[in-house]
Amino acid sequence: MLASANAYATHPLITDDTNTQGKGKYQIELNSRFSRDRENGIKTTSKEAASTLSCGITDNIDLIAGLPFEWSSLSTTKEQGIGDMSVDVKWRVLWSEEHNLSVALKPGVSIPTGNAEKGFGHGEPCTKATLIATHNGRLGALHCNIGYTRNAYKLDADKAALRQNIWNGSLAAEINVLTNLRGVADIGIETNTDKASASHPAFLLGGVIYSASENLDLDLGLKEGLNKSATDTSLLVGILARF
Repeated sequence: MLASANAYATHPLITDDTNTQGKGKYQIELNSRFSRDRENGIKTTSKEAASTLSCGITDNIDLIAGLPFEWSSLSTTKEQGIGDMSVDVKWRVLWSEEHNLSVALKPGVSIPTGNAEKGFGHGEPCTKATLIATHNGRLGALHCNIGYTRNAYKLDADKAALRQNIWNGSLAAEINVLTNLRGVADIGIETNTDKASASHPAFLLGGVIYSASENLDLDLGLKEGLNKSATDTSLLVGILARF
């Protein structure tokens, strides 16, 4: 259940974009994930419900806070609890209207609000930073992320078995299918936290975002693991409101 600190992108995408809310504006996301994985004959299922609040500090700086609640089932063992809270700042540092290109930096920290003994969180604060680039076009948008997380662990067993330095990279595309409907695709890879494995989890994701109104989006996505170290299948469902 342990993983690097979450990066909160426009659901269902994993890859973030450079968009900010604007000064004095807010956005709240309520997302859920249902996952299945089978490895060495052992089936694991997990669920997560997460809420994320974004606040526009200035026109190009957002403060973002997220908190997940998780359920897991391994054979006959079942656990549930809140995960680690994540606090991020997204700063759009460069943008060119002429070239429809923008760049943002997104540093953040996870706060150990989860129970590390049950596998919900690290038990120690973790730091992270992501470099984000977005190119907007007539047909849609492209997003690219390169990120680094420095994990810390409270439990001695985790310190011995899990890596501290986690890198990730991903690329996403949005296609304007209709005025209020976007198709999305995402592909990425991340350092495996397990020191015993040299196989790094990679994923492919496809989904849709439906704008029910100017300030309300509904989304649905399916995420598939591209190798054995990645979770086999995850169904992603979310709702987003701006105000």
